[in-house]
Amino acid sequence: MEIRPVTLPDVPYDATSVRPEWSDLPRRVREVISVRLASPVVAARSAGGGFTRAFAAVLTTEAGSSTFVKAAPLREPASEWYAREAAITHALPDSVRAARPRWTLAEAGWYALGLDAIDGRIPSLPWSRLHVESALEAWSTAAAALATPPPSLNGLPPLPSILRAEMSWWQLIESGHERMPSTARETTAASRLGELAALERALPALAAGTGMCHGDLRVDNVMIDNSGTAWLCDWTWPCLGAPWYDTVTLLVSAYASGLDVDAYLRPWNPPPDGVDGALAALAGYWLVRAADGPSSASPHSRQHQRFSGTQALSWLAERRGWPSP
Repeated sequence: MEIRPVTLPDVPYDATSVRPEWSDLPRRVREVISVRLASPVVAARSAGGGFTRAFAAVLTTEAGSSTFVKAAPLREPASEWYAREAAITHALPDSVRAARPRWTLAEAGWYALGLDAIDGRIPSLPWSRLHVESALEAWSTAAAALATPPPSLNGLPPLPSILRAEMSWWQLIESGHERMPSTARETTAASRLGELAALERALPALAAGTGMCHGDLRVDNVMIDNSGTAWLCDWTWPCLGAPWYDTVTLLVSAYASGLDVDAYLRPWNPPPDGVDGALAALAGYWLVRAADGPSSASPHSRQHQRFSGTQALSWLAERRGWPSP
């Protein structure tokens, strides 16, 4: 096996968020959350990972209990995301390792969600083999349990529809409807545009499936607890599709960590062109987004997108034997 160098992002994934502190929330919101917690809050530890500006913190009460609380004004999209996450995590089978909702509330123009607090952390990069294997085991268990989605979650969007609507950037560039992003100009993308577009075009049919996918499985949506067990977080964008697709998205950061990602993929039996199509589509999506102006969500989101897009494209080039630009 060829030994590849490890590539790390500019900012660790547990330090990407810019969030309000507990003391920044309106007094009435803090009061109603404290009432729901049945004890005054004595400590608040903000979630360092993520790319939204919404409140997310583990709140510890005077009584000694801890709850992971997310909150946002009802006028902001994050409140809808949190409400969706509450419904989805409530419906997940018991074998899926994910924090479960304890309560929700809508008061004083805010929505808040209380979840089980997982005593753990986002995996550090480079991934250790132990942690990536724990994360893959957690997703394998979840995918098996979600092969038939919970009845209460009917109406989930099909992954192929999402891919066609949101992840067809190479096709748009090839047709002249979009420009080649500045973030891709020094990569293999310029000389392989036709192949990238073709892989992207074929992907939706290959990624179709009837099981429930996480839809956003990446390193900062994994928590490793004190026993080394992985938990899957942020169930906001589930869809119906092939479970290997989520495995590919998770393994992009493992590729950057120098691990043998194709060996980790084999047990999932993915179609080779499906994997290549997923990497092409992910690279296009991330690199186009990375070329946008500064993000209002997090000052680190563009570097995450550029890092992820570059690594997805490098993995694809390695799989297909493309020479370096």
